[in-house]
Formats: sequence, structure tokens, C-alpha cells
Amino acid sequence: MGYISTRISHLTMNTSWMREKFQQFRDSITYLTSLIITIYVVLGIAAVSLEVNSLPDFLHFIKFDQPGTARSLLTTLMAGMISLLVFSFSTVMSVLTQAGSNFSNKLVFVIMTDKRHQQVLGHYLGTILYLLILLLVPAIGNTPDTWRSLAVYLGAVMVINSLAMFVLFIHGASQSVQIHAITQRLLVSTQQSLDKLRKRQENDAYAYRVDHPIDPDIAHVIYSRDSGYIQSANFDALAELARRHDLTIHLGFSFGDFVVKRFPIMSVESETPPGDVLVDRILGCLEYVEGESTEDHYVNGLTQLMEVAIKGLSPGINDPGTARLCIHQVTELLAQRLALTPCNMRVDEQGRCLICWQEEGFESLMFRVFNPILHYGEKDLSICLSLLKAFKTLSNFAMAEDHRVIQAHTDRIIALMAQCFTTPLEVSFIEDRLTRGMHRLRIAPHLPVGAPSN
Repeated sequence: MGYISTRISHLTMNTSWMREKFQQFRDSITYLTSLIITIYVVLGIAAVSLEVNSLPDFLHFIKFDQPGTARSLLTTLMAGMISLLVFSFSTVMSVLTQAGSNFSNKLVFVIMTDKRHQQVLGHYLGTILYLLILLLVPAIGNTPDTWRSLAVYLGAVMVINSLAMFVLFIHGASQSVQIHAITQRLLVSTQQSLDKLRKRQENDAYAYRVDHPIDPDIAHVIYSRDSGYIQSANFDALAELARRHDLTIHLGFSFGDFVVKRFPIMSVESETPPGDVLVDRILGCLEYVEGESTEDHYVNGLTQLMEVAIKGLSPGINDPGTARLCIHQVTELLAQRLALTPCNMRVDEQGRCLICWQEEGFESLMFRVFNPILHYGEKDLSICLSLLKAFKTLSNFAMAEDHRVIQAHTDRIIALMAQCFTTPLEVSFIEDRLTRGMHRLRIAPHLPVGAPSN
């Protein structure tokens, strides 16, 4: 029995490891590129290995009559494709490097893993390999037959296709590093993550509870066996394990956290300690990713927008317009977050807790997102007023507790403006905008006198 349990444990670990590696491969830049290259390689092998003699007569005019013509054409096409590949990606990498220095290095990897760019890279490399196969396998006889001549002309068509994709690639790469495109991409992916939370909230199998204490007498700690960012978990599989073995699983981390090996990441409430097989199955339900995924965890989208904003406020960049744009996007996302009460528990039909986890509160989100922007932009009046406008907007969507948090941030920024901007012209400009707009905040029409230092 022990031998069988050990074999099942090893099999479960290997399956989990293979699933994780395949997921990493699918998320990498090589997945779609490899599929496209495979198609080109198959075409090249078919062109040099098949003998087709029953082609229509009207195709005979494409047959090469002079020896060496086809090989010279293939050599020229190969050299052109290599030059095109080098020029394209050297240009793009210089553009991406500039974008990384201006905005955030995290965005460079996202841009390079864009499916459109993977497709272009796959067609480039696939065309080169196709031409290389035709060059490595010489044609039978002094001149190639109609089938082989047709394969050479197909290579020319592939090169023309690559030239067209070169134009689209340069255009797409230049557009993708525009700040509006970057922030819009972050906004859309973060909204997708919030939509997942909204659908989960509508499901009766999920619930929210302020606290879920752990019974120390029957709690058993489970340690991580891998290191990385845990962005999400397979709640359905975890709930099935908890229901079948009469468990309550307490996840001791927040999604998006980085965990190291042998770290206590969860506790399991059960009358008997879970065996190795069950522990492997529970750990196999956790989903690790490289870096920060905005589609899986909305907090990553908010923090990345914040990082782009403070990068724009740095002395080397000095672009407050970028920071204001990020503040607008963050305001939109937080307004959607205020309409949600993120679930932190999976329950069964009787309401018994099967899984519980930690969800970041709105107060923590406000501090994490707005405090760094205020720290770097406190001397810029346009940034302070943009933050004040963001708080006014959010106050229209907030309930009592969240409204208190927004009011505290509003009081802080008003006190900061009273301290930093003291000339009559600045004071008049600020006071004209203090109470303007629709909001539910308590704001005096005049700046406070003698505001304390922050």
C-alpha cells in the first residue's frame, strides 16, 4: 500500500510539473512562433521529398530552363530575409529599450509576447528555414522539374509576404509603445480580471466573510515546493478535494505574492493530517506564472499603472502628462472595484467553508496606488489637482467605510497643497477648483491656514 501511495505521489508531482511547464511554454514568446515555423518546415520537407509528376500542363512554363538559376534565386532570397530579420528586430529592440526606460521594464516583455509580434517572428524564421531546406537538398538533374520550380516560386511568395508583414510589424511596434496604447492595454486586461471577480461574485458557491479563524487543534500546515508568483488557483479542483476529504483549506497568501520554497503557504483543517498524495494534489491546484499577470490579478494592473505614472514623474523623464493619464485609468478601475465585494471563500451547498483566501481591501489599494504618485508628484500642482479630482469621482461610488478612506486621502492632499502652494495666484487657482464637480466629500471652499507638514 505504501509503495502504491508513493508511486501515485510521484505521478501526481510529475503531472503537475509537466502541466506547469506546458503552461509556461504557452505563455512564452516561443509557443505561437514554434507552431508557425513547424508549418514552414513541413512545407519545405514536402517540397524536397515528394515527387509530383501529374501537375497541370499550364504550370510547365514556370520550370527553370537554365542550370543554377533556381539556386541563385534561393541564395538571393535567403540573404534578403536574413538582412530583413536583423534590421527589423534591431530597430524594434531599440524602440522597446527606449519604451522600457521611459515607462516600465515590465511592459517590454508584454509587448514582445504580443501574438502579432510572435506571428511575424514565426513567418520570418519559417521562411528562412524553408529556403534553407531547398538549398540544402539539391534538385535531381541539371534543372529542377516543375514541382521543384513551383517550390522555389513559393519561397519567393513567402519573402514577399514577409516584406508586407515587415511594414505591419514596424507600424504595430511603433504604435504599441505609445503611452496611450500602453495604458489602454493595461486598462483592458485589468478590466478582464475584474470581470472574472464579478462573475465569481454572482456565483452562489462563493461568499464573503470578514474573518475566517483557524482552529489550531486540527490545523495542519502545508509548505510550498516551488518558488514564484502565485496568481490564481483552480478553485473547482480545490473545492472538490475539500469536499471529498472533509477539509477546510486556508490559503495563507494573497494572490500575486511571491513565495519561496518550503514556505508555509496554507493550513488545512482536518481530523487527520493530509497524506503526501493529497498534499501534492492540493499544491497542484496552484497556478504559478513568471512576472505579474494583469489578466489573472487586477491588483497587478493597478500597480503597473502606478509605476508608469511615477516613472513619468521622475526627473529624467519629467512627463506629468503620462502620470495624469495613468491617474485617469486608475480612477476608472477603482470605480469598478468599488462596485464589487471580492469573494474570499468557497462554500458548499450547506454554506460550510471549503476554501478561504485573502483579498486586498480598498484602503490598502488606495494607499498602494496613490501614495507613490503623491510622493513623487507633490510639487506638481497638476498632479495634485488630478488626484483630488480622482478622489471626488471615486466618492460617488463608495459606501460608508470606503468613503471614509477616500475622505482621509482628500484631506491629506488638500493639506499638502496648502503647504506647498502659498502664492496668492496659486491659492486662488486651487480654491477655484476645490469644490468644483460632482462629489460626496467634505471640502471647505478655502485652503486651510497653517496646514501641518506631512
